[in-house]
Amino acid sequence: MPVATMRAGFLNRLRACVTQTVRPSDEPRRRSRLTALGVLVLTACSPVTEAPSRAAPLAQTLPPMQMFTSGRVAPAARPNSQIAQDFLDLSFRMESGKQVQTLTRFETPITVRVTGGASPAMLADLDRLLTRLRAEARIDIRLTAAAEANITIETVPQRELQRAVPRAACFVVPRVTSWRDFLSQRFTSTVDWTTLTVRDRAAIFIPADAAPQEMRDCLHEELAQALGPLNDLYRLPDSVFNDDNIHAVLTGFDMLLLRAYYDDSLRSGLSRTEVAARLPAILARLNPRGEGRRVAADTDTSRDWIDAVETALTGTGLPGTRRAAAQRAIALGRAFGWTGPREGFAHYAYGRLQVGNDPQAALAAFNHAEAVYRASPATQIHAAHIAVQKCAFALSSGDAPAVIAMAGAAMPVAAAHENAALLATLMMMKAEALEMQGATVPARQLRLDSLGWARYGFGSDANVQARLNEVAGLRPF
Repeated sequence: MPVATMRAGFLNRLRACVTQTVRPSDEPRRRSRLTALGVLVLTACSPVTEAPSRAAPLAQTLPPMQMFTSGRVAPAARPNSQIAQDFLDLSFRMESGKQVQTLTRFETPITVRVTGGASPAMLADLDRLLTRLRAEARIDIRLTAAAEANITIETVPQRELQRAVPRAACFVVPRVTSWRDFLSQRFTSTVDWTTLTVRDRAAIFIPADAAPQEMRDCLHEELAQALGPLNDLYRLPDSVFNDDNIHAVLTGFDMLLLRAYYDDSLRSGLSRTEVAARLPAILARLNPRGEGRRVAADTDTSRDWIDAVETALTGTGLPGTRRAAAQRAIALGRAFGWTGPREGFAHYAYGRLQVGNDPQAALAAFNHAEAVYRASPATQIHAAHIAVQKCAFALSSGDAPAVIAMAGAAMPVAAAHENAALLATLMMMKAEALEMQGATVPARQLRLDSLGWARYGFGSDANVQARLNEVAGLRPF
């Protein structure tokens, strides 16, 4: 694929969209999202105010917002021996490396309430999530309007939320029931997860002014961690419990993990050794398809590698420093012999950081990441994220057939993984490529179809228009 020189305006916005991550502290348990690493998510960028002359303006009335209402979730596909190790590492260690001494969970039926105001879309997504938790994880959990609830979900203005917890898009803390309660307790051991002996109260804080998809993703991640594991592992290919944030909604692996977490054979207060002794029988009963195959457990992710990735993704660092950190992560992974998600993610991050500096190096990094991701059925959604980057290169160089092929192959994957922002962007890119070939009517229809998903993925009309402009701006003059 020819490498074209992209216009500086697009590249500047592209670099600005690479969001940062921070290692969560143990009090509270924070969750930062690398929303723009996989897609140019406009909720993390400044909208474009001037549209290229050829950019399709929004219709007077946008089509209705599209939402995912049903979907087939693939079951966990890895061996139970590997899943057992993941369970222990997720449950008995914080991301900082601090050890968790005993398992904690809710020991009674769980009630959830929503305060602070919530959109109809957020309530619909929450209802669907609770239905899944009951059906797939077999957790007794329900929504309540009562003032007393085990888990409170409160929407907070994004600026206020980030002023209190910088760089965290959303987060969950124990023992508090409101935003005001959290602000008064945030520097105390009250909100330290490692001091719990059993869970009875938790609060999830979500930005009130985020795009619907971002709010849904926060619901999935934070509610899963309010209920179960508190750690994230970069080695996981099939889980939201991974700081790469490639997966938007709870996977089959995640539901199996939560189902095991609430199995009758476990209870709050058990040590890691006690849980490890009971897990094989639990997983054999819950996931018989995972029996019979044994593989070597993946090695832990080194602190040096995590630090390098965090430096690479921290937007406040100098560009050269960030690129060097990404290179260091690649070198460390190679020295450890890692393949899979960590290898792909390091190259992906490096490619994103090289887009405006060295396009050939960027494309080479994306090609490497894509090859890694395509090697496993568990990382096809990761490869779909790479497709956006490669489509941008192909579109800017005028290679319409390549865009049509890559976007067309990635769109069903994005839909299956319920990522509307990714799906809408791919649809817009394919529409531009079709228009380049003179297929004006199909291009116009596909672009129109993309808008309903864009409204869910990006939120405001301004952000939807900005995404259209970004994609249209990739085409060569």
